[in-house]
Amino acid sequence: MYQPIIEDSPGVDYNTPAHKRYQSLRFLKDYLTRWGVAVGGLGVIAAILLIFIYLLYEVAPLFKSAEIEQTSTWAQTITEKQRPLYQSMEEQAELAFSITTDGALTFSSTRTGEQKYRYSLPLPAGSSVTTITSDPSDGNLLAAGLSNGQVIIFKHAYRITWPDDKRLITPKVTYPYGESAIDLVPDSQPVSHLSISDTEDQLLITGLGDNRLNMTAFTKEADFLTEEVTLEEESVTLPEVDGRIRDVLIAPDQHWLYVQSGSESLTLIDISNINQPHVMSETDLTTSSAKVTTMTFLLGGASLMIGDDTGMISQWFMVRNEQNEWSLQRIREFELAGEPITQIVPEHRRKGFLAADDKGNVGIFYTTANRTLLTERLTDGPVEQLVISPRSNYMLISSNGSTEFWSVENEHPEVSMSALWGEVWYEGYEQPEYIWQSSASNNDFEPKLSLTPLAFGTLKAAFYAMLLATPLAIAGAIYTAYFMAPAMRRKVKPVIELMEALPTVILGFLAGLWLAPLIESSLAGIFALLLIVPIGILLFAFAWDSMPSRIRHAIPEGWQAALLIPVVLISAAIAMNLNGTIEATLFNGDLRAWLTSELGIPYDQRNALVVGLAMGFAVIPTIFSIAEDAIFSVPKHLSYGSLALGATPWQTLMRVVLLTASPGIFSAVMIGMGRAVGETMIVLMATGNTPIMDANIFEGMRTLAANIAVEMPESEVGSSHYRILFLAALVLFLFTFVVNTAAEIVRHRLRKKYSSL
Repeated sequence: MYQPIIEDSPGVDYNTPAHKRYQSLRFLKDYLTRWGVAVGGLGVIAAILLIFIYLLYEVAPLFKSAEIEQTSTWAQTITEKQRPLYQSMEEQAELAFSITTDGALTFSSTRTGEQKYRYSLPLPAGSSVTTITSDPSDGNLLAAGLSNGQVIIFKHAYRITWPDDKRLITPKVTYPYGESAIDLVPDSQPVSHLSISDTEDQLLITGLGDNRLNMTAFTKEADFLTEEVTLEEESVTLPEVDGRIRDVLIAPDQHWLYVQSGSESLTLIDISNINQPHVMSETDLTTSSAKVTTMTFLLGGASLMIGDDTGMISQWFMVRNEQNEWSLQRIREFELAGEPITQIVPEHRRKGFLAADDKGNVGIFYTTANRTLLTERLTDGPVEQLVISPRSNYMLISSNGSTEFWSVENEHPEVSMSALWGEVWYEGYEQPEYIWQSSASNNDFEPKLSLTPLAFGTLKAAFYAMLLATPLAIAGAIYTAYFMAPAMRRKVKPVIELMEALPTVILGFLAGLWLAPLIESSLAGIFALLLIVPIGILLFAFAWDSMPSRIRHAIPEGWQAALLIPVVLISAAIAMNLNGTIEATLFNGDLRAWLTSELGIPYDQRNALVVGLAMGFAVIPTIFSIAEDAIFSVPKHLSYGSLALGATPWQTLMRVVLLTASPGIFSAVMIGMGRAVGETMIVLMATGNTPIMDANIFEGMRTLAANIAVEMPESEVGSSHYRILFLAALVLFLFTFVVNTAAEIVRHRLRKKYSSL
């Protein structure tokens, strides 16, 4: 059979120079377009991967364990009179401060052990230092218990100068209440255990002498002109405590006195009224046959850290029960190495602590995150002194006559999976809760970094927005694409799509300053809209269907929806005008108060209802535009074939058009949900921005995106707070990726299933 070729085509010459140039240019354009699209697509994938990698780069350090490295070691000759009772470091970790039994205050280089400065306590003749304690709310305020039953209160501070551009740290020892020793224990008995608490109004000192607990209170009076503080002494009679007293601590708020006696018992004494102290409770601190070996406060003095001879360390703090009564509760436990705990050293600025046992094992822990960051054997014998620097970046370990100086890398101990996503029992709370509170006004603050309420708020805001937007957008898309006249569609569709161009900050501004007060004052009318407007539309539809055909046919096919505009406006006006009548008749004049008093549902002005309306308004154009295009793109021969076989327009819509367009409609809903999940300004301005977990439509929330927008400018670069905000961004990124991937899978299955129609 003859096969025609291009050269034989009549009237067309494909071999002319002009046509060859045209073909070459077209091939070049096709080639460039193909590679341009490929490079653009790969560029998008690369950009997404780079964003993901950068987020991981910022987030990964959060879950890194602590690391230590020995920097130097130096030997020291120790006699009985020079035995160190207390050690600490200053801010820069250049000077180590030590107090010995002979009252010597020495400041030595942490790197070499060379003594730089030396002072002496003004000890009474013939006395020595038996014990040292620090104020839990001010670590630089110390009290020295003496062998003659007296106490000396002093404070060490540091001044930094820069001679010849070199940093010089000069220590200073002061005596805020005078150099004279204060009598505490009668009959000149040695002070074996000591605790102090200093506030603006009162100084409390308690110490143990001959197994008897003694307390002295000093009321402060400040001179108005000279600002000189004078102390008015008052002896406090404490109740008897059973068993041999082993340790005693005064809470920083001077409400509680903790007395550990025997091997496992803790007596809680209420000293809020120093004239009538009384025993509140007695608590067993250990389980089975374990014995308490050490006890100290965590930063802030709200928590007690108890170590025992099995290597367990437990955290305790006061909890108020349903009867408004306080009780000491065991909150969480940590394990070092199974040997008796000898020391627990709290960090100066975080809720972490170090612990050592009598075999030389040292551990680094963090309470809120319930995290064991490091356990390692660092010496061959028991640790005599364990010191952590104020910035928690260095530590000193004294053992067997030598001192080792270690650098510590432990930047983000506050973070763990349980702290981020689980319920955490925070200090002062009645039970474990999900809480986000990243900052506070005091240094003793316990960061509450749970992302759960933020994730909950994100889903809550998206749910209420989609609840409003999805049915309206899809129903509008169906009518516009399938029933509306083409001329009317050409006007309506661009107007709705133009809504998407409205800045969300404007929508948030209107939602917060106009819509929220309107809903608050007309709440009954808003709910009446949901009933009266549909009823009005149905009544109008019934009336229109009952009209003579000549009137109905006077309106061109597909333009009937325009008649609903005044119906909707009038119905809405009627509903809003009935607000006062409905509230007076059914809700005693105030629906909000009725919800709170009768149903126990609190009402916040900026709430999820406001977000649902405002963000739903922002999401509707996205869903409408994509869904309308999908429905309108259904091949007409499918609709005509269905109608020709006797199906009604509604049956054709439900069984042919919507099924064929279902992949596009599903994609529209998923893209709309992605827009709702990632929305920032509307939820930021219209929700009250409170990170609470409450499904109540009348309560606010805080979303992940809004939280990032609010707190990122205030966060310290590289801090745990800063990196957790990046973690929130990573969670949003992964959520969007998973949802879009699932949506794409569903869309392909729908397309495959209904492509044969």
